[in-house]
Formats: sequence, C-alpha cells, structure tokens
Amino acid sequence: MLAILAPRPGGACAPRRGVFKLGVASVQQIKTEEYYIREEPYYEPVGDEIEIFEAAYGNGLPLLLKGPTGCGKTRFMEHMAWRLQRPLITVSCHDDLTASDLVGRFLVKGGETLWVDGPLARAVRVGGICYLDEVVEARKDTTVVIHPLADDRRVLPVEKLGELLEAGPEFCLVMSYNPGYQSVLKDLKQSTRQRFVALEFDYPEAALERRILETETGIDAERARQLVKFAHMTRNLKGQGLDEGASTRLLVHAAKLMASGVTPVAACRSAIAQALSDDPDMLAAVNELSASLF
Repeated sequence: MLAILAPRPGGACAPRRGVFKLGVASVQQIKTEEYYIREEPYYEPVGDEIEIFEAAYGNGLPLLLKGPTGCGKTRFMEHMAWRLQRPLITVSCHDDLTASDLVGRFLVKGGETLWVDGPLARAVRVGGICYLDEVVEARKDTTVVIHPLADDRRVLPVEKLGELLEAGPEFCLVMSYNPGYQSVLKDLKQSTRQRFVALEFDYPEAALERRILETETGIDAERARQLVKFAHMTRNLKGQGLDEGASTRLLVHAAKLMASGVTPVAACRSAIAQALSDDPDMLAAVNELSASLF
C-alpha cells in the first residue's frame, strides 16, 4: 500500500497506510505503477538543466519549461521522472480544461456517489510529478489551484471535499509553454510566472541534433546532416510565411520514414512540409528546399 499524507492538528503531516477513505459511500485506491518510467528515456543534455531541475526538486520549487514545440521538453520530463524514480502524471492542457478537471469530481456509479481524483490531486497524494503541458491553453480558473501549490504553502484546496491536501517533499509541479504562441489572451500572468524556476529550451545545435537523429532512428550520418540542414532552412522562414520551423520531433518522424525505405523527398513532404503549413505556395517553397538537398 501507499503512504498517504494526512493532515494533523496544527498542519503537520504524517504518513498512514491503506486506502483513502472519502466522506461518501465510496473508497478510492490510489495506483501509481502505470505512471513510473521503467526504462531510461534517451535524452541529451544541452546545458545545466538536469542539475537545476534536481536542485529545484530537492528544495520543493516548481518549474516552468519554456521553449518551441518539439524541442524536447516532454522527453526531458520523462528523463527526469526516470532519474528521480517518481511517477509522472502528464496533463495535456486545452481550452476546456478546468480546475475541476485537475482536482477531481463526484461521479455516480451503481447507485453510489464516488469521488474521483483529478491528475493534480493524484500527484499530490502519491508524491509524484505533475506535468501540465502547454498550460496557457487551459482556462484561467486553473490558476486558483495552481497558485497555492506553487508557493510556500504547497497545498491543494479540494473544496468539494472540504479538504486541504498538503504536498509532501516528493511532489513536484512542472508546467510548460511555448513563448512563441504568446498573445494578450494566452499568456502567463506575472503572478503565475514568478512562482516558478524557469528553464529555457530551444532546438539543439546542429552536431547534437544530428546525433539525436542517428541515435533515435538509426539513420546514417549523411542523411542526418541533410535533414538538420533542411530544418535550419525552414526555421529561417519563421515569421515569413511559417509560424514555426521544423522541430526536432518532425525531423525524427522524417528520419524514421526514411529508415523504413521512404524516399527522402517524400518523407520530408509528408512528415515536415505538410505538418508546417496548408498554404499551397508555402508548401511548394518548402518542398523545393528539400528537393534541393536530397
């Protein structure tokens, strides 16, 4: 059974064994085995991000990962969860994500009213890592539950249960977002940003990106070099017809197609160009770039 932190009088916490019993006719058992990363995910550090993450985790500080899509933020989180041997509970944020989706809700099943924890409450109870991916996509009311977890209080209010969950030392809150998509309507407020230790990510430098492609896909060095050169060409078009250039993730997709026998031009067209734009003129320009290399 898992040790669950129960508030004592005065706010201290002590572990108790067993299942979490609710104030309704139901019992919820917390299972975490599925959230552990069993095998080491491949990750190439580009700086001191691992040391900073471990120091922040050891001090109970939340983290904010900033960077363009497909640059390795999620892979980094998987690597750190494996490294720290903590369960990783990931939430892909979207426009309809509410505070209740994160904390939990009552459900009626078989004539009984059951409380079901949301991913954030589950991570707090078991001392896991909760990763809110692209948090700016979520509705603004989610900050109501994020803020008290991301400062010195480290508590999660569960209003529907009349409960205040205190996060133990093993719990960690991590959020990510893409600064390139900032707008007046979708941006992190200073009251949220200044609660977090920030790590900035970007696409790897060329030699490292080539090594990532070779390791991840088994593609030969020359093809990896051409793909990275192609990616840099598309990234130079950002703001000139493209919202984003080819990410490392897209390069991996193209390399896997090529390793499976798809011609390089066709792989670049399907895995990269079509993913970047729907504009016919821009598609033609990007396809011409790949044809000039392969």
